[in-house]
Amino acid sequence: MVAVRILFVCMGNFCRSPTAEGVFRSLAAALAPGLELGIDSAGTHGYHVGDAPDARSLKVARARGVDLSGLRARQLTAADFDAFNLILVMDRDNLEDALRVAPPMRRDRVHLLLDFVPDQPLREVPDPYYGGLPDFELVFDLVEQAARGLLEHLVAAPGLSAKADATPAHR
Repeated sequence: MVAVRILFVCMGNFCRSPTAEGVFRSLAAALAPGLELGIDSAGTHGYHVGDAPDARSLKVARARGVDLSGLRARQLTAADFDAFNLILVMDRDNLEDALRVAPPMRRDRVHLLLDFVPDQPLREVPDPYYGGLPDFELVFDLVEQAARGLLEHLVAAPGLSAKADATPAHR
């Protein structure tokens, strides 16, 4: 049985959230193999449903040893708020969009991903879609920092369940 289910969310599930999913999967397998995790990603909009991640995300991740090629975009649904303990969004716009979809009793599951990196001056993972490879590299760096912080949080709270407080302790 999966103890903690985590959903990473951006606008199209095409750049940032699949990168976060892949990076977190990779780090969790390497650094915390004993954690029972369910990991997925979704977009608040259906622009890319069924598509593989952006080629630039694939390239940057591959260069850093993370394979995103098996991921496919999907859209966030109300059912996700029952299925996942944590819904981690990339920016405030997607936070608002996710909260509009969330049932009132599940809104507390939604957080900004960078809440898990309190010393990071950026609070949002910027959308790299209209940028170049350096923008995708920044996204990778930010989600890697957040993935490490999230893993530290989960290791410190191994009994986390759907009813437990999933809020980062350092907010």
